[in-house]
Amino acid sequence: MAQQHLDPTDPTATPVTGEALAGYLRAQATEFLRALRQHRETGAAAQGGTEDSVDAARALRRSVRRISGSLHTFRPLLETDWSEGLRPELAWLSGTLSMEHAYEARLERLLLALHRLSGASGLPAQTAAASASPATVVSGRTAGLDTAPLKAAHGTSGPADTAATDRGNLTVGAAKAGALLERQLTLARTRAHSTALQALGSSRFHAVADKIAVLASEVPLTAAAPTTDLRPLAAAAEERLTDAVAALPLVTAGSPYNAEALVHGLSPDPAPHPQDTPWHQVRLLLRLHRYAREALHGTGGPGGPVDVRLLTAGQALDRHRDASEAAAAAAASARTPRIAPATAYALGVLHADQRHEVEAARFAFQQCWQKQTVRTS
Repeated sequence: MAQQHLDPTDPTATPVTGEALAGYLRAQATEFLRALRQHRETGAAAQGGTEDSVDAARALRRSVRRISGSLHTFRPLLETDWSEGLRPELAWLSGTLSMEHAYEARLERLLLALHRLSGASGLPAQTAAASASPATVVSGRTAGLDTAPLKAAHGTSGPADTAATDRGNLTVGAAKAGALLERQLTLARTRAHSTALQALGSSRFHAVADKIAVLASEVPLTAAAPTTDLRPLAAAAEERLTDAVAALPLVTAGSPYNAEALVHGLSPDPAPHPQDTPWHQVRLLLRLHRYAREALHGTGGPGGPVDVRLLTAGQALDRHRDASEAAAAAAASARTPRIAPATAYALGVLHADQRHEVEAARFAFQQCWQKQTVRTS
């Protein structure tokens, strides 16, 4: 079995020169300026924003990622000082703009998971708000006033009683766990929103926007770029992706369970899960490969053609990243001082659930990636 080599390594394909890269970068710069104008016109000052402002922010991040990725993959064809100076600024801008949405999506994911696990009739945070006193709700400290459920111990407990107790602990703890997560992640989201607003009004951002505005009309290529073929550089990006995927434990990912992934569970060490780092790296390399293909084909717009296999693999890795970060958020909440045992129990169950979601995403990627192989004689 061998990996299927697509257009970048096809020796019979027509050469694609630096002029195609210039056209691609100009298109992405134009998209950035259009999204920036829409973002300002829709009034993004309010937290959460309107649907149009959210779409504009998404388009901003989308164009910034593509410009940054192209500068990385095709850097030999671009003026060194210009590209090396712009790339860190684009990374800063993309990261700053993405944090508010990331916290919002993480909170929604965790609350829905708690709802599913506990079988409650309403979302956990809503249940907590309904059961708390008005003074408690106004003070915003519902999660900190949790109390453990009373337990009646009459006689011996059988397996059915133990299971019922566990379900009861989860149901009671899920409401307060949801309130705790909502308080913490909403605060983080508010801070991220303020940081994004400050960034968009800063001189640093205006300097980046000015450079992208110039890029929309003039791309600083090297003297040899107009006659240089892009395909070897695109092929190198694909090769880096292939090598990174080859280093992944795809055999383990093909199994239903990976007990090793839960070893670090609720460890006091807040460092990222050690198994996740190579998967996150593959996600980034897959994006660079996709953007390189877009530059070769002159696509990249919202309505442009896409490689379904690469898109499906990317979606699996996005789910992997989301579940990994959600599990880390649940573990961080479980380390909150003085929370009740039922709350800690619910957060532990939630953490384990998200780690299993991580494994499901790895399995989905493994199944998708195996379809990208072809038989060789």
